[in-house]
Amino acid sequence: MRQTRSVEISTGLFVLLGMSALFFLTTQTTGGDDFKAESVYTVEARFENIGSLRTRAPVTMSGVTIGRVTDVSFDEESLEAVVLFVIDSEYDQIPDDSDASILTSGILGSQYIGLQAGGSDLYLEEGSEILFTQSAIVLENLIGKFLVNSGSSSEEDD
Repeated sequence: MRQTRSVEISTGLFVLLGMSALFFLTTQTTGGDDFKAESVYTVEARFENIGSLRTRAPVTMSGVTIGRVTDVSFDEESLEAVVLFVIDSEYDQIPDDSDASILTSGILGSQYIGLQAGGSDLYLEEGSEILFTQSAIVLENLIGKFLVNSGSSSEEDD
């Protein structure tokens, strides 16, 4: 009886430890770092496909988080996704001809916006729109194109 009780307690502790480790890994790998800025300005970008981009996704430039996505909506006239994001006012010299791309990070595949600087002498400010955008790469589309291409090339070999 005494041995059974100790096995049950140790099994329970092992399961509890495993659940704690899983919770820790989940919170550490899902981008839990909060973007904090005292003053920000809002910028808009339009994309044909945003993939799985969500609000609170980071906005980065050269690998440094400079902002966060605040809203994702759909424009029924242009049939595009409209993404609003804020940038820390500390970064007030980003050229207005910069381009925005939706990129994928890490093993979990969370998506974020990456900015690349343009060469203009004018800078992004409150209400600016980024005109040069690159949509998310959708893995299913790439696989479909690959299968179609490999299928057509094998038919030519016959």
